[in-house]
Formats: sequence, structure tokens, C-alpha cells
Amino acid sequence: MRYSAYIISLVLTAVAAGLVFAGYREWWWVLAVAGALAALGTWDLLQRRSTLRRNYPLLAHFRYGLESIGPEIRQYFIESDTEEAPFSRAQRALVYQRSKGVMDVVPFGTERNVYDVAYEWINHSLVPTYIPSHDFRVRIGSGAETTQPYDASVFNISAMSFGSLSANAIRALNKGAKLGGFYHDTGEGSISPYHREHGGDLVWEIGSGYFGCRDSDGRFSEERFVANATDPQVRMIEVKLSQGAKPGHGGMLPAAKVSPEIAVTRGVLEGVDCISPARHTEFATPVELLQFVARLRRLSGGKPTGFKLAIGHPWEWFGVAKAMHETGLLPDFIVVDGAEGGTGAAPAEFVEHVGVPMHEALMLVHNTLVGLGLRDKVRIGAAGKVVSAFDIARTLAMGADWCNAGRGFMFALGCIQSQSCHTDRCPTGIATQDPRRWRQLDVADKGVRVHRFHQNTLHALRDLLCACGLGGPEELGPEHILRRVSPVEVRSLAALYRFLAPGELLGGVPEHAVFQQFWASARSDSFAPPAGVAALRRVKAL
Repeated sequence: MRYSAYIISLVLTAVAAGLVFAGYREWWWVLAVAGALAALGTWDLLQRRSTLRRNYPLLAHFRYGLESIGPEIRQYFIESDTEEAPFSRAQRALVYQRSKGVMDVVPFGTERNVYDVAYEWINHSLVPTYIPSHDFRVRIGSGAETTQPYDASVFNISAMSFGSLSANAIRALNKGAKLGGFYHDTGEGSISPYHREHGGDLVWEIGSGYFGCRDSDGRFSEERFVANATDPQVRMIEVKLSQGAKPGHGGMLPAAKVSPEIAVTRGVLEGVDCISPARHTEFATPVELLQFVARLRRLSGGKPTGFKLAIGHPWEWFGVAKAMHETGLLPDFIVVDGAEGGTGAAPAEFVEHVGVPMHEALMLVHNTLVGLGLRDKVRIGAAGKVVSAFDIARTLAMGADWCNAGRGFMFALGCIQSQSCHTDRCPTGIATQDPRRWRQLDVADKGVRVHRFHQNTLHALRDLLCACGLGGPEELGPEHILRRVSPVEVRSLAALYRFLAPGELLGGVPEHAVFQQFWASARSDSFAPPAGVAALRRVKAL
């Protein structure tokens, strides 16, 4: 049986060849097909790289074919509407509907089991309020050194670089941002010509490669930074310390992919490997990080400047927080990126098991700033699988001032979650540099869809806030979000988690496990582990 397909192909080849030579020309196509299969089966038997192909000539290829379309089969025929892998069909459908401006209501009732553990909801009020506008904004940059504060929407486009996304995808995202008055984060690939075409607000993200502001040796260049940062379209500066999907991991754009456009955008040599180091070279301690942020703010002409990070070792974040308290050098904002964030390509272990999820990371950053009495001076953004108004409301209730979304806005562009971002064969022309694919993405249409998704989501957020009897998103707190913790128990987030009181860290270490363990020994002059952790590492090494 293992060789049945191969034997049949040999027999058909022989029979067809005999008939063709006998004058039955209509059998030539059978000879061509059977001969090709026989040749492939013979090669399967002779090659040595695949045992499966040697044991199952021809048949193994059917297995490979079915395996290659496995994700599509699961997505279209097997997955339920609420199964998140990584986004559920219901989540994607919601974005598609809102981006197209079609009916987004749900019939008959929820498909979720409201008695399942971890089910969440927001409580409504018997006295709903009326909020006239859904254009919710938060002012970023209240310090004296920030002379150009920015009123950001509570929902914006997260960092996605040109290079990861196509030219037309960048154009459409920025067009949508311009139409809706929200910001478009450039990602660490710097500001491309496509970011500038429609004039939408930009947050310029600066990563460890200093793309767009680097000298020929790859180090930070003040002159090149000023040239981009003082552009009126750039509204804020964001230093990327790490990202949720692959924190602590550098990257490389292979030489073959460093096109003339990418070379000019990033300030690198065309056709040469483009390296993104795993760590920055401009600072090595928490205090130096804050000094670098202050330097960028000054060089940009007083624009809001902050940093983005995925939380890892808590003592490193505590070191930064202590440096803020001790030096008075404050970022205007911090963006917390959750481990559930997306990326074009990352090692499986990093995607699956590295970094703190957004909810816990956000609460740690929020709690620390509250405990130091700095929360009213530093704004917090958060990103990590945000696509609906409830996602935004829950994130704001947990301590954020605004939310960013990457994949949500990709869905608005038409992404079908084919999960082929790393192959350069994105079927929708979004995550590819193949012009035969991305030129089919209609910028005018997709830009409007990005705008509609943003507007309709914020309209839904307004409806949620009104139903809860609130006057605005700033009134959301952890007491408003309820979570089922067992079939018969429900807790609000305020009851489930320990939230610090203003200034609590200034009076001692609170009864909170992570603060009890790491706060006292964290250092503002070093990212190194505390003495106890370092000693334990040495013992294990012995």
C-alpha cells in the first residue's frame, strides 16, 4: 500500500506511452501527467532528506498539501466564532463590519457562556448619562519642558514599520488617521515617504537601531534626529525599549530585502544586512534612559517624549521608576506593550512564553506611578489585542489613559489572519513588499475603512459609558469591570487586584508581593538584578 500510488503512476505511464506510440494521440495528456508523477515518485525513492517521502513516494505529498492548508481549514470550517486563535471570527467580523460601515448588531443572544470562569462584563446604571461627542482625547505633555503638548485620541494605531507593512498599507493607515484625527505610530523602521503623503499625525518610534536618526556607524545622530523630529507632522517621540511579541530580541532585515526605499527611510546602506540590536547604545542605566528621553524632548522642540516597553524583570522597571522619583526627570508618557502583542515574525518561544501580559504589566506600571505620586504627571498608553469598545473600557479601567491597536487596524485594512506575514506572500497586500500584491490594496477605500473602524469603535465606547452612567472614559475604574472567578463567585477588578494608594510607596513597601520582593533592592543607577537574585544565580551556577 505504501507504494500503491507510485506503482499506479508507473503502470499508467507505460500504458499511455504504448498507446501514444500506437497512434492514439489523445492519450498524450495521460502520459504527461502519469510520467510527471512517476518521475516525482522515483525522485522520492532516491532522495535521502525525507524518510517519509522514501517510505511513501507520492502519497507523502498529499500529506504535505493537506498540512499546508491546515490553518485555513481550521479557520474557515472548524474554529467556533468565539475561539481566539489569535483573534476569534467574532472579533474579526466586528472590525470588518465597523470598518465597512455595515450593521454590527448581534441577533438572538450571546454565544459566550456567561457562567464560564474568566467571563467579564461591565455593570450598567439605572440612570444612564448622555455624552454629546465620542471624540475622547487625553492631553499628553504637562511638564514645563514640553512646550508642544498633544491631545491624543483614546484609540490609535500601534507601532508597525514600513518594511513589515507595505507602502499602500502605510498610506491607507495614515489616511485613516488623518480623517479621524488620531495618531499613527511609525514603528521602529522610521518615517517613510508613505507616512507623509496624507499628513496624518505621527508618533515617531525610535528603536535600538536608531533608524532615521543614525550616523554611518549606527549610532544616534542629533542632526538627523532634529531633521525628522521637528517636522510638524511628528507629534510625539517614543523610545522603544522592547515590544510585547519579542521582548529582549533584536532583529535583522536581510540584505536582499533592504530596498532603495527602505535604505533611505532607515538611513542604512542598500543591499546590506540591516541590524536592530537587542539593546540600546545611548544609555545603560535607568537614569541614563531618562536623560536620553529629556534630551530628545529638548532636541524635538518640546514635543511629548516617552518610551514603550514590555515588562520583564520587575526590578528593571522599578529602577526606572526610582530614577524618575530621585532625579525628577519624567517621561511625558509610557506605552505598555503586552506579551499578547503581534509581530511580523518572531521565534516561537518568544511569542508564546516571554514577557508579561498586558493586564498585569499595565497594572504594575500604573500602581508604581500612583505609589510614587507621579501618576498625574505621566500618561500611560497600552497595547495588546484591543479591537472592541469593551477592550478599550477594560484597559482604561485597569489604569491606561489611552489604547493602541495594531492588528485591529490591519483587519480594517482587510487582513484575513492568514498568518503569512513572515513569508512576503500576504494575500491582502498588507504585510508584504511584493508590489504585485500590495499595489492591489486600494488606498482610498482602505483609508476610509480605517477611519470608520476608529469612529464606530469610539461611538460604541460612548454608548458603553452612557449605559454605565459615566461622564467620560476618565471616570472608568477597576470597580466597573466584573469577572467570574468560579461558577458561583464574581469579583470586580478592584477586589481581585491590589491597587496602591497615592504616595503609598513613599511611606514604605506596601503589602503587595512583587513590591515586597523587589522594590527595596531595585536601583536607579543599574538594570542589574538585586543582590539576592544575583546571589541565587551564582549558587545555581555552582
